[in-house]
Amino acid sequence: MFSRLGAYLDSIRARDPAPHSRAEIMLYPGVWALGMHRIAHRLYSGQNFFLARCVNHLSRFLTAIDIHPGATIGRNFFIDHGFVVIGETSLIGDDVTIYQCVTLGGTSPDNGVAGKRHPTISDGAIIGSGAQVLGPITIGRRSRVGANAVVTRDVPEGTTVVGIPARATTVEGGAAPEAPRFVPYGTPCTEAFDPATQKMEIMRCELEMMRKRLDSLLADQDLSTDRDGLRRGPVEQDLRDRA
Repeated sequence: MFSRLGAYLDSIRARDPAPHSRAEIMLYPGVWALGMHRIAHRLYSGQNFFLARCVNHLSRFLTAIDIHPGATIGRNFFIDHGFVVIGETSLIGDDVTIYQCVTLGGTSPDNGVAGKRHPTISDGAIIGSGAQVLGPITIGRRSRVGANAVVTRDVPEGTTVVGIPARATTVEGGAAPEAPRFVPYGTPCTEAFDPATQKMEIMRCELEMMRKRLDSLLADQDLSTDRDGLRRGPVEQDLRDRA
């Protein structure tokens, strides 16, 4: 038991340069949340649902981390900081790292029948701060989800995704190697997903939509003019020329 605890604390220290000792890591809210979740999950598995929920609520009060008792979590799971929500049918593998304000959320079945509604996070994945991973999707082994990304589709093994909705990108310096080193906060990426670049792309899309809307209005006006036997005025002609 103590050897497993020591190995777990060492795995956190390998991913976080801040602590100076194992004892300091023992004060991390993520460590407490995971420990209390192990108790709640065992109660939940034994169908002691009310007691499991009691432990869950106590853990959330103490750590600001809400892990549903039904969630299944593997070895060396590390939550860095708090305000994380993990849903009931989430399945988390070994050596997964999640940063603050992440949600592993579920879909709401229209027929009210429970099922696999939450994500599966495979071994070695990294979920950046503020990311929202939604639905019964799979995040592949050693994948990285960028900060504030919204993921609603499967992420292949070893892929880095960023943006809203999340899309694959290339890590700076080329594609990720077969056994990538751990990168805190997870996702250095190309300038293609720089916020300024994304704003320009959004503006271009809006301009294109306005042009199409103007063409449609002018086409309707031309049709009405032809039916009435009237000639197009100079203002309408000028608008068409500019478009």
